[in-house]
Amino acid sequence: MASLWEYANPKKFIATSDRVLPYLGGLALVCLVVGLSWGFWFTPEDFRQGHSVKIIYLHVPSAFMAINVWIMMLVASLIWIVRRHHVSALAARAAAPVGAVMTVIALATGAIWGQPIWGTWWVWDPRLTSFLILFLFYLGYMALWAAIEDDDTAADLTAVLCLVGSVFALLSRYAVIFWNQGLHQGASLSLDKEENVADVFYFPLLVCIAGFVFLFLTLVLLRTQTEIRARRMRALQARERLG
Repeated sequence: MASLWEYANPKKFIATSDRVLPYLGGLALVCLVVGLSWGFWFTPEDFRQGHSVKIIYLHVPSAFMAINVWIMMLVASLIWIVRRHHVSALAARAAAPVGAVMTVIALATGAIWGQPIWGTWWVWDPRLTSFLILFLFYLGYMALWAAIEDDDTAADLTAVLCLVGSVFALLSRYAVIFWNQGLHQGASLSLDKEENVADVFYFPLLVCIAGFVFLFLTLVLLRTQTEIRARRMRALQARERLG
């Protein structure tokens, strides 16, 4: 654990992330190209949903990431509250726009998928509603960072908001279990093998999810580096004004 906290040092974090970014970016590209090509071009139609089922390769990974990005932000925010490491707060800030985009993709692809299957673009289903609220929390989180000039104060308040929003991240994941009503299907991936999609869809879906994970890691490292440098620049500007 002692060695893990070394990466709270901005210089150490930037140096290490510079080394791993090419590999993460390469893995993201390979997994996305292979997974999406495999899924869209080399899997059969579903006997009920036809070709529309193939949107699963965008919808499920983006929904998976939308929820888990917020959980990552929660962990980073808790580290900030307990340890006061600035890199963790800036990593949470850097992750928020990525998570918001993932949530938009999940909502949009869900609507496109739902229209031919359910006969409507939107229903106030428990999972869909909690997902929409999660998106609003993403927007509120980013707006709060932008509205407060002092970085430490902004990190404190957004950490509290992140704790509250985590309720909706969990509801988005488990709404189908909590409420046995609603149009949304159960989990596409489960520890219970009987609840998984068929293997012909399952394996390319795993590759797509891996691609989205690597893409997120690449983007959040790049954005965290940018946030660190922006913080340094603001500190230098403040010193010049005082000097």
